[in-house]
Amino acid sequence: MGFLDDAKETAEAAAKKVGRAVEDGVDKAKDKVDEIKADAEVKRAEAERDSVKARNEAKDKLRD
Repeated sequence: MGFLDDAKETAEAAAKKVGRAVEDGVDKAKDKVDEIKADAEVKRAEAERDSVKARNEAKDKLRD
């Protein structure tokens, strides 16, 4: 029985290790998605800022 118990414990430990590795992989993927979303938001905000700046400059030129 000792051999079977050891094999069972080893299998359980391996399964837990694999489970943690999968969870870590999922967490890393979610973090990367969040990073990409944040970068996209920054680019959108910068483009909007540049658009507003260009529009204001055009208005100023028309006023002169």
